[in-house]
Amino acid sequence: MKHIIAFAGSNSSKSINKQLSTYAASLVEDVKSTILDLNDFELPVFGVDLEKKEGIPENAQKLLNHIKNSDGIILSLAEHNGAYATVFKNIFDWMSRAEQKTFMGKPMLLMAASPGGRGGASVLAMAKDRFPRHNAKIVATFSLPNFYENFADGELINASLNTELETATTAFQQALLTMATEPSEDRK
Repeated sequence: MKHIIAFAGSNSSKSINKQLSTYAASLVEDVKSTILDLNDFELPVFGVDLEKKEGIPENAQKLLNHIKNSDGIILSLAEHNGAYATVFKNIFDWMSRAEQKTFMGKPMLLMAASPGGRGGASVLAMAKDRFPRHNAKIVATFSLPNFYENFADGELINASLNTELETATTAFQQALLTMATEPSEDRK
């Protein structure tokens, strides 16, 4: 059975992006899902002097290990001032110092949710440009605007948006299956 991880690029206890990533993971069939919380991976603010003095913190390595041991990633990014939330940018910086190919070629469903009408469009565009440089295999994206009008009781209540998300999760699931049949780099 395939194993996926799902998390939000947020440390909010009521993160709308965690709610979305959890819901999206529930739509992927025949997989074991692990929902991660960035609050479980607290890190000092990244700095090259701190890295030189103390090395890569254990929590950065722990999240990298979750990525390494998974077959796929569902990630929903919070957008703060048009960019990644600070907590996500910090952990991403630390992880990329430990492993430049941070996402290890795993299939990724990349999403964003926001209370506004743009649905995290700026942070999605930024991530779609940046993540492939860190070996992300983005197989589908999804943007959820007006979160509080379209999501309730743990699920999407807007039928059109739900269909769009189902299409994205189907593409993600197909990538998980395809991954199993493709020869790995060491077997080529």
